[in-house]
Formats: sequence, C-alpha cells, structure tokens
Amino acid sequence: MRRRDFSKALLAGPAMPAAAAQEYQRRVNGLPPLTIKDAKVITTSGGRGYRWIFLKITTSEPGLYGIGSAGNHYQTMAVVAALEKHLAPWLIGKDPDRIEDLWQSAHVRTYWRNGPINNNVLSGLDMALWDIKGKRAGMPVYELLGGKARDAVPCYDHAGGADKESAVESVRKSMERGFRHIRVQFGEGGYGGGGFIRAGQGNRPEGGYKGLAFDEELYVHTIPGVFEYVRSKVGYEPKLCHDVHSHLSGINAVELARRLQPYQLLFVEDILPPEQIQWFRNLRQVSTTPQAVGEVFTHPFEYLPLITERLIDYVRCRVSAIGGITAARKVAVLCEIFGCKTAFQEGGENDPVNQLAAYHVDISSTGFGIQEENGFPPVVHEMMPGVAEIRKGYLYGNGKPGLGIDINEPLAAKYPLGEIRDGGAYRTDRTLDGAVVKP
Repeated sequence: MRRRDFSKALLAGPAMPAAAAQEYQRRVNGLPPLTIKDAKVITTSGGRGYRWIFLKITTSEPGLYGIGSAGNHYQTMAVVAALEKHLAPWLIGKDPDRIEDLWQSAHVRTYWRNGPINNNVLSGLDMALWDIKGKRAGMPVYELLGGKARDAVPCYDHAGGADKESAVESVRKSMERGFRHIRVQFGEGGYGGGGFIRAGQGNRPEGGYKGLAFDEELYVHTIPGVFEYVRSKVGYEPKLCHDVHSHLSGINAVELARRLQPYQLLFVEDILPPEQIQWFRNLRQVSTTPQAVGEVFTHPFEYLPLITERLIDYVRCRVSAIGGITAARKVAVLCEIFGCKTAFQEGGENDPVNQLAAYHVDISSTGFGIQEENGFPPVVHEMMPGVAEIRKGYLYGNGKPGLGIDINEPLAAKYPLGEIRDGGAYRTDRTLDGAVVKP
C-alpha cells in the first residue's frame, strides 16, 4: 500500500463509529444498546406518615425499568423539585448502562456538590440504574458486586425503657426474637434520654424555655449506670450499643466513652456532632469503647480521615444520603482496607428500596459490620412487592434480579404525602438556658 493510500485508510477509520460501536456491543453481550426514555418521581406516605421519594427510570427496552430511593424526610419537596425539574430532563436519551459515568456526571452537573439534596438525587438515579442492570443481567445486584460474602445480613434491634428494669425487659424481648445485636436507649425525651431535666424544673432564666432540658453532665453520669445494670441482668452474650445522637461536646464525649469501657459495647453511636470529629483523636487515646459515626455525613471528607486514621470502628452513613450504591460500595472498600466496618443507617423513616440497596452492598462486602433493622406495616408489603425480611436478627433479600423490589403505583397514590408541618423540621432539643442542642 502506498503512503498516500495508507493515510486515507487511517482517515477513513472513524467514518463508521456508531455502527462499529453498536456491533461491538452486540458481540460482547448480545444485547442491544439502551437509552433512558423517562424518569418519573413517585411519592407516598406509605400509609403511615412516611415521606418517601422514589425515582422510576424507564428504558428503551419494553418493560425494563428501575426504582431508586431519593428519600429525605425533612426536605422532601426540595428533592422532588430537583428530580423533576433538573435531573429528569438531563437524563433523557442517556445510556443507563454507564452507571459510574452517569453518577460522576450528575455529581458535578450542579457545579456545587456533596450537599444532602444532590446526594439524595444521586441516590435515586444510582439505585435505579443498578436495578436496571441487575434485571437485564438476570442477577441480583449483589452478584454484580462480586457475589455473597456472607449468608445473610445481621441487624441490630432497638430496645430501651423509661427505667432500668424496663430497659432490661426490652433487651430480653429482643433476644427472644433472635437478635444478638441490640441498641439500648434510656429514659424520657427520646435521644438524650437519661440526660433530661423535666419540664419546668431546674434553674432557668425568667420567662425562658420551659420544656425538657438536656444536661450533658447528667447524661454522662446516668448512662454508664444503665449499662452496668443491664449487663448485670443479661450478661455479655448480647452485643449492646447506644446512640448519643451528637448531643455531647468534646470532653464529655471522651469521658462517656471512658466510663462505658467496662461494659464492652459493640459501639457508641454519634457520640460527637460532625462539626467536632477532631475530638475522636482525643477519645482514642483514653478509651477502647468502639465508635460509630456518620448518620448525618454527606461529604467524603467527613468520614475519610476517621477511617484512614483508624479513629472509628463503624461508619454509620445512610446509603441514600451519600449517593446510593456506587458511593456506599466505595465506603465499604475503604473500610475493608483500613480495618473499619460499615453500619449503614437504615432505620426510622427509611424506605424498603433504601434498605435493600444497603443489603446488596452489605452481603457482598467484607467491610461490612452490622445494619440497623427496620420493619414496615402490612400495607407497605402490598405496595412494594419484594420488601426484605428480618428473621431472628438477620435481613434477607429475595434473590430476584436487580434490587428485587417493585412498586404498585396505583396503591402508592392512595397514600399521598401528608401535610408537611413547619417545613418538615427535625425536633430540636434545648438546654436549661434555651440554647439548641445539636441532633
């Protein structure tokens, strides 16, 4: 071939990129190329005051769609608007097989990133894409992530009581139901129970706050005694944990961890607010009480130093709050490398899609530690066929392709979102002088 003809051949090479790419894909996987045809937002109260947001992505293959969770109980309508007005128009026509590329593109599409709203949007997109890929492959998502690394996913139960005796009884009931891992809360006032001064009592400013008032020193004094009593009655067979819910300042967090050490907890959860994570270095120096943190984390730089410096033992991120399966599996790998474990936050107002997304990461990861339990009322099982089941302390998926869950849209529509009071604000605790306590 003459040099001129050779040059012409090189220039002619890219003349058929679309056809060549299509033929390559057909030969590689035997499947035609896909495009996203629609992205629909589905909201429902689930029949019990939930504020659930799902994204349903429909593809060019008839009958092939995926469902993802974009749940945000406290800023629900902001997420709905971001999905409907910003993400959905951008998605149409794109290739749903390119999960990583779409995740990265959607992450920077907003220019400002790593906020909770955009992470919820990413999660809805990401879970739906993994659901599609699993259905198309005819496999559960965990098979695409490397297959099972365990037989089922152990969960921790929720127990507690207004006094020590009722707390012990609650723990025993959890054990009878087959739970080995049990979180124990105490006293009135919800999170921070054991540290509240009753309404109207205590030395307060004139004309000021009169409700339940949180006191750090009272809490630090009370909670170790609760666990001493519980351990004296149930022994050390159950693996107990406790949620501080970020109510403590640095030095009191260090002191509580030190005092809890003799009772060998599985972990203490969120002993510090995310603004004070530097205190974990001090805490590590004086206590071996395991630490779990991250329920309100949304930025990788919040959990990255804690994992890589081995300052915590469990990462408590919520899968839908950090960007879905793609983000969660990267956190799990990071945990595996640095000897930390995952304990994804899947209780409370979380939905069954988010629970299953965490399940698929958990069951395929050697960086897994524990998952929070969550049960749903009967109407949700009817509304969302494929809801995971918890039996004797273990979470089980159903082995169906994709995430393994669907949604009955007409039934979901019968339970619309209720009135969002006060903008959906999270309840705020206060001190005797009326100052806000961080949740």
